[in-house]
Amino acid sequence: MPFAYYQRLSARDQAIYRRSDTVATLVLPRPHELVRLVEELRLALASEERRAVEAAAQALAHGLGLQLELPPVRVEVLAVRPSADWGELHGLYTRESGRPPRVQLWMRTARHKRLVAFRTFLRTLLHELGHHVDYERLALADSFHTEGFFKRESSLFRQIVKEPGSDAADPAGGSPAGEQ
Repeated sequence: MPFAYYQRLSARDQAIYRRSDTVATLVLPRPHELVRLVEELRLALASEERRAVEAAAQALAHGLGLQLELPPVRVEVLAVRPSADWGELHGLYTRESGRPPRVQLWMRTARHKRLVAFRTFLRTLLHELGHHVDYERLALADSFHTEGFFKRESSLFRQIVKEPGSDAADPAGGSPAGEQ
């Protein structure tokens, strides 16, 4: 079921949206190799040192990019989220001609300047990398927030986050390597 804004899209964009919606899973070939990088990101965020968070987020983005066969993306971590009457900006993916794509993340909330919760920060990183996947791996002409997009984000999260009591990250329900 498409989201409400689907009806306002052009026929071309509706086709892109439908194609995006068909891919619900991205399976990492070696998710266990990324679990350590996730833990390093958690520790860096807890330290509240922006440069350490940026380095750890960049390392995780690089590791994910290698496993998904993506070109490099530059990660930039900034202090306090920008906000306006529409809310707070959690992350931003941008592409400029002649430059590597960029993911920007903010590590503090706008209103209270509190450190962002780790799972929220990680999901934001995966969300912004999801746009990179749309353009570079799925070769979509645009990157829409479809149900498939959010499922892909969640599939990556489940594979790289070691839940308490588990021995290893879940490789997306044991499905074969590749996209589903």
